[in-house]
Amino acid sequence: MTGIPDLFSSYMPPLTQLAGIDEAGRGPLAGPVYAAAVILDPDRPIAGLTDSKALTPARREELALEIRERALGWSVASASVEEIDTINILQATMLAMRRACEGLAMTPKLALVDGNCLPRGLRCEARAVIKGDATVAAISAASILAKTARDAHCLSLHIDYPDYCFDQHKGYSTALHLERLKQHGPCPAHRRSFAPVRELLAAAPL
Repeated sequence: MTGIPDLFSSYMPPLTQLAGIDEAGRGPLAGPVYAAAVILDPDRPIAGLTDSKALTPARREELALEIRERALGWSVASASVEEIDTINILQATMLAMRRACEGLAMTPKLALVDGNCLPRGLRCEARAVIKGDATVAAISAASILAKTARDAHCLSLHIDYPDYCFDQHKGYSTALHLERLKQHGPCPAHRRSFAPVRELLAAAPL
């Protein structure tokens, strides 16, 4: 993996002024969407950074610890279930990304954002990088922090709502999750605007 894609080589600030931003949790039926922003330190490299989805949970946790210890700056933020249901998941994701960028202790000159959409109102220039979580180290680091933070939240949801097995499916629409959702109905952590939850609510007797 290179630190910066070649297509950005015409103008690029130093790595110490570049933030990677990524999200975790757009697809699940429950829980907040998380985002992270990371400014890596070129003098303290971290081996093994890649898309968080390509890593085992144990390796993600190891790398998350290294990122928090070695990065020049990092921030994790979220948008709530209520915000997701009010402004839709795309806008809530952009909101979480903006909050993550705002949470950095230092202001980057450029943010590289995974995907093809950019949050509005960032405090620096920004560029979208499709599949950046697998090609840009700072975005990979952000994807790892966002994913581990959301997974930790899902473990807390399992404690609050054990009937739904959030510790196993992390809110995604697996067969187990859909079975428990139909059996017990939506809990407060479920996204009412997502089709499986919305349809259950619509079919419920008054």
